[in-house]
Amino acid sequence: MNKRFMDLSDKVIVISGAGSGIGRQVAVLCSELGATLVLLGRTESKLTETSKLLQGSGHLYYALDLTKYDELEPVISDAVSKLGKISGFCHSAGIEYTLPLKSTGVKHYQELFAINVIAAFELSRIISKKVNVSESGASFVFIASIMGLVGRPGLTGYSASKGALIAGAKSMALELAAKNIRVNCISPGTVRTELIDKMLENLEPEQREKRLGDFPLGIGKPEDVAGLAAFMMSDASSWVTGTNAVIDGGYTAR
Repeated sequence: MNKRFMDLSDKVIVISGAGSGIGRQVAVLCSELGATLVLLGRTESKLTETSKLLQGSGHLYYALDLTKYDELEPVISDAVSKLGKISGFCHSAGIEYTLPLKSTGVKHYQELFAINVIAAFELSRIISKKVNVSESGASFVFIASIMGLVGRPGLTGYSASKGALIAGAKSMALELAAKNIRVNCISPGTVRTELIDKMLENLEPEQREKRLGDFPLGIGKPEDVAGLAAFMMSDASSWVTGTNAVIDGGYTAR
């Protein structure tokens, strides 16, 4: 990794969903590149595990339910009071339901949008306040999905939530450009996390082979997405905003 190219020294970066998967790997890489981190997640034990993997010192973590929106601003204010103003935010928190339409209810849609979309936008609103955001600007990165661009049976609610994230980020990018805040999405294909490993184990061999064969370069690793997220939050991408970067091993090129 070229640390001169992606130097995050002196940057305070907030990462949601930092307890596992992509969020954890984004946190690890950002710490290696010099950032001081604010980790957000639901489970304290998982955040503790992530914090032990980080380089550097001074990192903070907060265990909370991101859909309890009234609790978000006090957490951000506390982090800023201790570490200084924020230069980056990566929303990696999210949930997925794979359900046929006939089995998908209003509660499923509400839960998907509450964490995948509303939490991302609410944290962005709070962080972008003058009292919280760095005077030199900031970069917000939302982890979306290629399912926000293409379809798959059983993912109507999930796809809708990720599509909303991608669309909303474009308008947010235009609105916040005056504050020198950049807003971008990253849309990964299937990435090998604990959740995906369990899903693959539950598939029949033929189904598993097909799923893996859908990706010309194979399924991804959290490190693949983390590298792009770090780039998006670094000054190396200072003229990039309002985009959705697809990283899917060639899935959508078919």
